[in-house]
Amino acid sequence: MPNRIQLQSIRTAGELFANAAIQDVDTAIYPPKRSLLSRVHLYQGDITEIEVDAIVNAANSTLQGGGGVDGAIHMAAGPALAKACRELYPGRHPCPTGDAKITPGFQLPSKHVIHAVGPRWSVSSDTQTIASQLASCYRISLQLAVDNNCKSIAFPLISTGIYGYPIDEATHIALKETRIFLDGNDQLDHVVFVIFTGRNGDQKVYEKFIPYYFPFGPGDVAESVEPLSGAKDSVDE
Repeated sequence: MPNRIQLQSIRTAGELFANAAIQDVDTAIYPPKRSLLSRVHLYQGDITEIEVDAIVNAANSTLQGGGGVDGAIHMAAGPALAKACRELYPGRHPCPTGDAKITPGFQLPSKHVIHAVGPRWSVSSDTQTIASQLASCYRISLQLAVDNNCKSIAFPLISTGIYGYPIDEATHIALKETRIFLDGNDQLDHVVFVIFTGRNGDQKVYEKFIPYYFPFGPGDVAESVEPLSGAKDSVDE
C-alpha cells in the first residue's frame, strides 16, 4: 500500500500568500478572485502518493510507461494500468500529441489517471504549435476530470522532463489554462501542481508565477477571465 498524502495537508495558494511563501505582484495578468485561492495547491513530492480523484501522467504516445513521472505512475499503479492503456490504443496506433485519455488508478491512492501526451521541445520547434499542444493537454485533462465526476486533480509539469520544454514557458501555460478553466467551471474544487522531489528550482518558478494568475489583491475586483491589459508584457521570464 503506497503512502497517502491527503489533499487537506497540501498548501493552497491562499496559505502560501499567508505564509509569505509567495508575494503579490503589481502587474498581475488576471484579476484577483479570492475564491480561487483555496482551489489551487502547490506540492513538492511524489504524485503517486496524493489522494485525489485524478492524477495526470506526463505520458508518451504509446501510453505504456517510460521514465520519470510516467514510469513511477505505472509502477505504483501496477500492471493493470498498462493493460488498460493498451485497450485504449491497441496495435501501433499512438495517442496524438496534445490529447489525453483517462483510466482507473488501480493501486494508486487516486481514483483515476489521466494520460496527457505533451510535446517534445527542441531548438527547431515550431514554438506556437507546441505551446498549443501543451495547452491542449491541460484543457483536455481538466475537462476529462469534470466529465468523470472528479472534484480534485493533480498535475506534474508536463513536458518539462526528458521532453525538454522550458520550465518558465511551461509554467505560464499550466497556470493560464487552469485559471481560465476554474473561472468558467465550479465543478472542479481543487487543482494541485506537483513538483518532483528535489527539483527546488521548479518550485521557485511556480512560486514566482502563481501570483500573476492567482493574485491575492484587494478582493474580487472583476469576474472576467480576460487578462489585464498589458500585464503579460511585464512578466520577467
